[in-house]
Amino acid sequence: QFTEEKLGQAEKTELDAHLENLLSKAECTKLWTEKIMKQTEVLLQPNPNARIEEFVYEKLDRKAPSRMNNPELLGQYMIDAGNEFGPGTAYENALIKCGETQKRIGTADRELIQTSAINFLTPLRNFIEGDYKTITKERKLLQNKRLDLDAAKTRLKKAKVAEARAASEQEVRITQSEFDRQAEITRLLLEGISSTHAHHLRCLNDFVEAQMTYYAQCYQYMLDLQKQLGSFPSTFLSNNNQSSSAPVQSVSTPSVLASASAPLPSVSNSIVTSGLSELKSSSGSRKARVLYDYDAANSSELSLLADEVITVYSIPGMDSDWLMGERGNQKGKVPITYLELLN
Repeated sequence: QFTEEKLGQAEKTELDAHLENLLSKAECTKLWTEKIMKQTEVLLQPNPNARIEEFVYEKLDRKAPSRMNNPELLGQYMIDAGNEFGPGTAYENALIKCGETQKRIGTADRELIQTSAINFLTPLRNFIEGDYKTITKERKLLQNKRLDLDAAKTRLKKAKVAEARAASEQEVRITQSEFDRQAEITRLLLEGISSTHAHHLRCLNDFVEAQMTYYAQCYQYMLDLQKQLGSFPSTFLSNNNQSSSAPVQSVSTPSVLASASAPLPSVSNSIVTSGLSELKSSSGSRKARVLYDYDAANSSELSLLADEVITVYSIPGMDSDWLMGERGNQKGKVPITYLELLN
C-alpha cells in the first residue's frame, strides 16, 4: 500500500486538519527545543572538548573529574604571580585581590551551570527524550493503522465475489475503528504540547533568574574589587600610558581596573605622582588634562570629558583619591585617576 501511494497508484486517507496542525506544532516544538537546548549548552560550556568529555562520562554513568574553570584558573595564576613577586608591593597586592575576585566569579559560574542544568536543560531534554519519543511512536502506529485501512479499502474495491466483498467490508470496518482509535490517542498526546510550552515557559523564567543572579554577583564582585583597588596609593594608580585607551564605564564610581592592570609607574608617572603629592601638600592650583570621560555621581562631583583641560587643587581633609576641579563657573570633586597633571 505504501509503495503504491508513493507511485501515485493508490488513494490515501488524509488526516483531519486539526490533527495535521497538531503534528506540525509538535515537530516545530521539537526542532526549536533541540536548537535552544544545544545552544544553551554552548553558552554555559563554550569548550567543545569539555562538552564531549561530559557527554561521554554521562553516557558511562560516571562523574566527570572536577577541574578549574577559566575564571578560577586565571584567578589562581594571578594569586600565584602576586605571591611570587613578593609581599608589600602595590602590584602584588592588586594581583592577589584580582585573583580572589576571579575565583569568586568562577564559583558563581559553576552555580549558574548547575542551576541552569537542573531547572532548564533537564526539562528540555526530558521532552526530547521522553514525551516526543512517545508522540513519535504513536504517530508511527497511526501511520500503520492508516495504511491497513487504505489497503482494506483497496481490496474492497477489487472484490468481485459477494463473499469477498462481505469479508472486505468487515475488514474495512475493523481497520477504520482501529484507525479512529489510534488517531484519538495521537490527538490527545499532541494536545499536551500546549502544556509542554507552559512548562518550558516556567523553566525559561528559572533560567533567566539564574542568569540574573549570576550577573548581579559578578557585578558586585567587580564593584568590590574596584573599591579595593581604589584604596591603593596614587603612586600605583597614576599611569600616563593609559591615556590613549579609556575604559568602558558602567558605574559612576572611579574606574581603576584598566590602570590597575598596568605595569609599575615609569619615570614620567613618577613625575605626575610627585606633582600630585606636591599639589596635595600645597594650597595652590594646577592645570590637568582629563584622561577619560567621567559622569558625576552626585551634585558634589564634576562631570569630565576626555582631553579637556581643567584647573585642580586640593582641600584639606579631602579623600586622597580626589581633587577639587574647576571648569569656568562649574566646580566639583574629580577622581585623581582620571587626570594627568600638566607642567
